[in-house]
Formats: sequence, structure tokens, C-alpha cells
Amino acid sequence: MMRGLYARFAIAFIGIASGVLLISTIAFIVETHYHFNLYQHQAMDSGMGSAAFDNHFEQALVQSVLWSAILGIVFSILLSLVVAKKVTSPLIHMKRIAERMAGGELTARTALKGTDELSQLGASLNYLAEQLQSQEQLRKTMTADVAHELRTPLATLKSHMEAMIEGVWEPTPKRLESCYEEIERLRYLVGDLEQLTEMEAPHFKLFLNIENISAIVEHHVEASRAAFEQKEVILHVQSEPSIQAAVDKLRIGQVIVNVLMNALKFTPQGGKVTIEVAREERMAVIRIIDTGIGILDQDLPFIFERFYRVDKSRDRKTGGNGIGLTIVKRLVEAHKGTIDLTSTVGEGTTVTIRLPVQ
Repeated sequence: MMRGLYARFAIAFIGIASGVLLISTIAFIVETHYHFNLYQHQAMDSGMGSAAFDNHFEQALVQSVLWSAILGIVFSILLSLVVAKKVTSPLIHMKRIAERMAGGELTARTALKGTDELSQLGASLNYLAEQLQSQEQLRKTMTADVAHELRTPLATLKSHMEAMIEGVWEPTPKRLESCYEEIERLRYLVGDLEQLTEMEAPHFKLFLNIENISAIVEHHVEASRAAFEQKEVILHVQSEPSIQAAVDKLRIGQVIVNVLMNALKFTPQGGKVTIEVAREERMAVIRIIDTGIGILDQDLPFIFERFYRVDKSRDRKTGGNGIGLTIVKRLVEAHKGTIDLTSTVGEGTTVTIRLPVQ
């Protein structure tokens, strides 16, 4: 039995085709009858023609038209059923695929081929399935990474607390400081996760104003200079004056500080970090160049992914939590800009940020 979309399409096609045939048939019969009556009256007035022959010819013509109409309606019904099936079959197929995807089977794909709109809709559905599958994998990966990040400091805190409670360790300032560092690590991790979640939310927005990019960079460089002097790393700035761009001042400051601190972390004592600010065509370009340890080629494609760290030891002093550069990339892209990273092991790393200018 026909149901749903197929039935509606079939009924619509049958109704339209049959209606057109019936109206055409009735109009033809009425017009034919009218003209035969007119002809008979004229023939009788002139004494010509045969009434019997005229009636017989009219009946034969009307019957032929009726049989033609009946056959046309039957043909239109069959044709409508075929066309309706042809049109609705891919839609029904896509509906079933969507239901399987809704049920959690994200590997389901449509098998539509061609270049028409229905095929394009099927391709869009396949793309949606791929994105959902990718997001689901990211969610699982993120959950596992968060669990790993939380497990390490929590295990350290637990072991330290147990040792002090059971009297194995004395609660010395050094040991309490170690516990405090683990708590701070947890606090920073939660804060970074909150920021990343906020930036990936649909309602996230920037507060854009026309700002002097050079001034923003120089301000944050000066604010960070003490940390560089403490590690004895040279910090140098080369900036073109007054490069204007529509940016969120606080967010761009966050990007610069994050990249600067990352450069400081991986640049040894006696090294150098250079910040260049210039205008290239219609872009404001910020380059942070360090003489640090560099990054291996196999790590470069993943450097902006969340929880990915070059230091596989996951040491809290050198490894960070692997979210900072992910936040940086999200913020730069929110400004319609780009961020690229090039590196050579043993020579250093260059981070290039491009923002559209006014």
C-alpha cells in the first residue's frame, strides 16, 4: 500500500494529469456537439444533409474522444506512479539514512550519484554525517585527554595527602608548595577549557574597535619583559607605527601574550625572541621569531590541536596543557585572520599572525 511522500506525489501527479484530460475531453465534446448542432440547423435550412448520418458521425466522434480520454487517464496513472517513485525514492532513501544517523549510526551514507539537486542533497547529507562523525571522535578524544590531564595532578595530590595523613611525610612547606602547584595546574586547565568552550559556542562574539596594532603589541611586550629578563632571554621589537585594524583589544592581547610565553618557554637562556609588526598589502602581520629548540616536522600539522603537546612527557613546567595554541588559533580566526607556524629543530620557531586592516 502506498504511504507517505510517495503516495502524496502519486496522487498529485494522477490528479493533475487526469484533471487536465477530463477538462480537455469535456471541452472538446461540448464544442463538437455545439458545432454539429449548428451544422445540422444550417443543413436543414438549405435542404442538404442527412440527420441520421450526422447523429451517427457525432456519436462515433464523441465515443472516440471518450475512449481516448479513458486510455489517457490510465496511461497518466501509470506514468504518475513511475515518476512519483523516481522522484521520491532518493528522498525516502535519504530519510532512512538520516534516521540511522539519528540513531547513532554515523557511518551511514547515501549512495546517490549525479549532479542534480537531489544528488547534491545526498552529498550534503554525507558531508553532515562525516562532520558529525568527526565531532564525535573529537568529543571522545577530548574526554579522554581531559581525563588524562585531570588524573595526573589528582593522583599526585592524593598520594601526597595520604602520605601526610598517615604520617609518612611531614607537611613541610616544600611539600605543601608541590600540592599547591598541582592545584594551580588544575585551575589553569579548567580556565583554559572554559575559554575554549566559550569560543566554540555559537553565541561567542568579539567587541571590535579600530585599534593600533603596534601599540597593543608594544604594551604586552613591555608587560612580559620582566619574565624574559629573569630567564636572560633577549626580547626585541621591530614595529611599524600606527597600523590600524578592527580588533578586540583584550583578545588580541591574549593572543600575543600566549605566543610570547610559549616562545619564552622553549627558548633557552641566552636565546632571543623577536617580535615584528608590519603591514603587508591589506594585512597587519605580527611575527614572533625565537631561537628556541624548534619543533619536529611530524609535530607541525597538529600543533594547534587541543591537548597536543610537543613535549610528550606532559611535564607541567615545559609541556603546558596543550590548549593555549588552540585558543590562539580560534581567536585569530574569529578576527577573520590566519596564523601559521614554521620551525626548524635546533634553530627556532616563527609564528606569523595576519589580521585584516582598515
